[in-house]
Amino acid sequence: MGATGTDRLAGRGRRVALALMAGLAFGATGPAMAQDNWPDRPIRMVVPFAPGGVTDSIGRLSAEWLGKSLGQPVPVENRSGANGAIAAEAVARSAPDGYTLFTASASQMVMLPALTRLNFNPATDFAPVSIVASNPMVLAVSASLNVSTLEEFVALAKARAGKLDYSSAGNGSSTHLAMALLLQRAGIEMQHVPYRGGAPAMQALLAGEVAAYFGNPSDMIPHLQGGRIRVLAVAGTERLSSLPGVPTVAERGFPGFRAETWNGVAAPAGTPAAAIRRMGEALGKACEDAAFRASLERLGTTPVCSTPEGFAEAMRRDAPIWQEAVRISGASLD
Repeated sequence: MGATGTDRLAGRGRRVALALMAGLAFGATGPAMAQDNWPDRPIRMVVPFAPGGVTDSIGRLSAEWLGKSLGQPVPVENRSGANGAIAAEAVARSAPDGYTLFTASASQMVMLPALTRLNFNPATDFAPVSIVASNPMVLAVSASLNVSTLEEFVALAKARAGKLDYSSAGNGSSTHLAMALLLQRAGIEMQHVPYRGGAPAMQALLAGEVAAYFGNPSDMIPHLQGGRIRVLAVAGTERLSSLPGVPTVAERGFPGFRAETWNGVAAPAGTPAAAIRRMGEALGKACEDAAFRASLERLGTTPVCSTPEGFAEAMRRDAPIWQEAVRISGASLD
């Protein structure tokens, strides 16, 4: 018996349905199959600052390690400007295919959202890979103050209320916000002198033009032998291996005080989980390598090499600290 028009339509419908199902099945496995070959070309690492600083150095160390681990080159692209927001937005808007990475810092991921309006959301537009190193801030003072401990510095600042000044790398920088936290906690008042970057802020301290500077360990260590500055305290949870004789702020009477930045690697949100996992595992092993750890410690940083989950937790933990610092300081970039 010949097929009716209804039978022919039903048969055609079944064929279309089967074709759609086959297409969906291919689409479901296609990306996974493509990821089996990932990476099959170079991976770009975007650094949000100019060459030469701590963030750039950590980005290059991470890129080199990932290149060796994944079998593909990871060239570094420096895109400075707007405190790292330009680079961060560019990465957030990149294809989430596993071929674009960001050397993220606490500045872009937790400080900038409190300081200005952004065209991206660090909490939702990035996939964390690993925090590679932490960078506790270090308080240094001019030797001309004749103080040797944090307690003596606080006492002097109280006695000369509002007459001492401190430098920073700029309004709203971590160096500004860390000092704002300490001043509020210690109940002291000082004048803020912002500079255009960490180098001139450090030079002002060395020249005796300001009384204090809350900077990165890498800013301080090269100048410790000259006798022009004294490092009083580290604002981390433990002492630094590069400055073992310097106590933490918490040890000197301010329990729980932390002013710590960090650097790590992130990817655009939506990057395949398999790629995130492989990169996270690779960087997790980096800190087991003595040479890699030594390179980080020479920068004055503490090796971390966290999991992706550890990175996300650090963002949740640190955002309220820096939001409070912004509120206390009154800093804004708008």
